[in-house]
Amino acid sequence: MPDYDYQSDSRPFSRVLDDIGTKDDPKLYLGELVNAFGERGFGALMVFFGVLNAIASPIPGSTTILGTPMLLICLQLVIRGDQLWMPSWALKRSIPRESYRATIAKVRKPLLAVERLSRPRLGFMSSEIAEVLIGIVTTLLTLIVMLPIFGGNLFPSLFVALFGFGLMQRDGFLIGVAWLGVTGFCIFVWAAWELISRLFLASVGNFQNVGAWLQGQF
Repeated sequence: MPDYDYQSDSRPFSRVLDDIGTKDDPKLYLGELVNAFGERGFGALMVFFGVLNAIASPIPGSTTILGTPMLLICLQLVIRGDQLWMPSWALKRSIPRESYRATIAKVRKPLLAVERLSRPRLGFMSSEIAEVLIGIVTTLLTLIVMLPIFGGNLFPSLFVALFGFGLMQRDGFLIGVAWLGVTGFCIFVWAAWELISRLFLASVGNFQNVGAWLQGQF
């Protein structure tokens, strides 16, 4: 396993992903990813783990494991860490490089499309205060991702990835889209909860009415 010096890199993000996949080592270590993404570590790894969790979301228990490093990354945004830190045991964790290649192949086209359209803009959306707020909301989203909910963590994972891409590219427009997505998701969850709770209370009321009617018959 190589040493990790966290050097900066001027290659496009998609090129970095491709180059990681071409290496011969059958194991891909988390430390290798951190090193390859360099100064883009926070945003780039949010994209990577967000996409990975979104793809793995239908597999029970997988997002609980994959969400742990994503949670560490988001928490460091909240505390304004100057450089991404990961514990040594996490840096030594690995996944099969072939699985990595398969994952990247699934998302490469949409990723390239977003990369071509993105550019630094609306700087206030990626300011220091904005990054703290993004860290808070992505931490909450990651906690949702880590819950054992079948398919329920797909959109939170994608929102984390979108926030990460916006931070990496300093693209305030993408960050704004992510905020809108989170707002819409929260509204949907609230509306669904209201509907389910009302249906449940109505069912309980009907059950009680039926019980009272039966008691009256006897």
